[in-house]
Amino acid sequence: MTSATRQPQPPAAAARPRLIATDLDGTLLRDDKSVSPRTVAALAAAEEAGIEVFFVTGRPARWMDVVSDHVHGHGLAICGNGAAVVDLHGGPGSHRFVKVRALARENALDTVRLLREAAPGTVYAVEQTYGFNQEPEYPKMHLEVPDVLRPAEELLGPDGPAPDEPVLKILAFHPTIEPDAFLTLARLAVGDRANVTRSSPSALLEISGPDVSKASTLALCCAERGISHEEVVAFGDMPNDVEMLTWAGQSYAMGNAHPDAVAAASGRTVANNDDGVALVIEQLLARTA
Repeated sequence: MTSATRQPQPPAAAARPRLIATDLDGTLLRDDKSVSPRTVAALAAAEEAGIEVFFVTGRPARWMDVVSDHVHGHGLAICGNGAAVVDLHGGPGSHRFVKVRALARENALDTVRLLREAAPGTVYAVEQTYGFNQEPEYPKMHLEVPDVLRPAEELLGPDGPAPDEPVLKILAFHPTIEPDAFLTLARLAVGDRANVTRSSPSALLEISGPDVSKASTLALCCAERGISHEEVVAFGDMPNDVEMLTWAGQSYAMGNAHPDAVAAASGRTVANNDDGVALVIEQLLARTA
């Protein structure tokens, strides 16, 4: 990871923003998973100025309680790295899926097979719209308890849990391979069967449908609103943000960002713990006042 304390570097010329798209972990949220008072005020000021704010995250809908009080008017968030658009107005446990971009089970099974062959020792979890299941060997990374413990091939098969419920993504973990090396290996092994990315500091990959990313789903949401990519300002810090940072007319990598995110962004801000998103929003609003 890299770090920085310098002020944001804005693009030389930029359209007036109509939508702010921000990642959460490592970006909008501080390391303790809080939203600072300064950031809350900046988000509210953006909405008051007529700029929509979209949270665009790898998190599943059930983990969105950290920002559910800050969704303002539209209440929508892009979850699962673009696999779902969710209305957060119902609060934790009552989220409504507005759009689902599922990973076909055939593609998921192919991915599991190919990655097992390329990286023996890989273990899996399966994220569905309302369920989370995993292999017995998959590490306990979160506070939640999986619904079912079975091999991935069974979890994704016709007799698996909730076979009619969409698969949003599969998670692949390897205990010994270096994270970026695992990402490169997996992308070569899987090819165009799925979109493979990562946002964790560990060797944990997030695997979605072939055309599913934060950027592609954000583009769909913007098209529905008549918003062009030049009118979008995006923030991110990890490889799963790269497509979004590249697509947006203005984009900022955090001071704590992965080198791939830094290379993809058109600008740079300070770290998440220093309220880098809020700092840029304040400057944008000052320039467009």
